[in-house]
Amino acid sequence: MSQSKPISPWKFKPWWCQPWSILLTGVTLISGSWIILKIVWLTVLIAIPVLTWMGFFLLIWPSLMIRSGILESYQLSTDENTDKSR
Repeated sequence: MSQSKPISPWKFKPWWCQPWSILLTGVTLISGSWIILKIVWLTVLIAIPVLTWMGFFLLIWPSLMIRSGILESYQLSTDENTDKSR
């Protein structure tokens, strides 16, 4: 028996919403605030919402999408549309 892998939610997202772009944006914002301002409390104030945003979209959102089953139904409807066009 072959066990099927879950569908990757990143397959359905544009390039600007991929894990590498989320990480790059977050690191740039946090390090940029430190490089420009050099104020610890302000950098922490910027880092808290940015890290929350990164944590949600890199850790929580993908698992929610996989568990919801919406990706499988979307994949099936996409496959049906492809079959009809042939």
